[in-house]
Amino acid sequence: MPKATDEVGVAEFKAKATKLLPRVARTGRVLRVLKRGKVLVEVHPPRQLRPDPFVGRARGAASEMGDLITPVDESWEADAE
Repeated sequence: MPKATDEVGVAEFKAKATKLLPRVARTGRVLRVLKRGKVLVEVHPPRQLRPDPFVGRARGAASEMGDLITPVDESWEADAE
């Protein structure tokens, strides 16, 4: 079943966009912006995005092995020069 739509002229959209766009998100109704009676653009409500399964996948895979900032007391070959 297609969603209900509202139509508004491009001049009115330009003047009231800050009020019209949140209404689209809140009501779920598509907003058609017309220019000379023809559809210029359709504004659709945002999709419900699923959380990205990749984010957080490595949680708990790393562990702290000690102090990484304090210099070690070992000589390195690079220090020999």
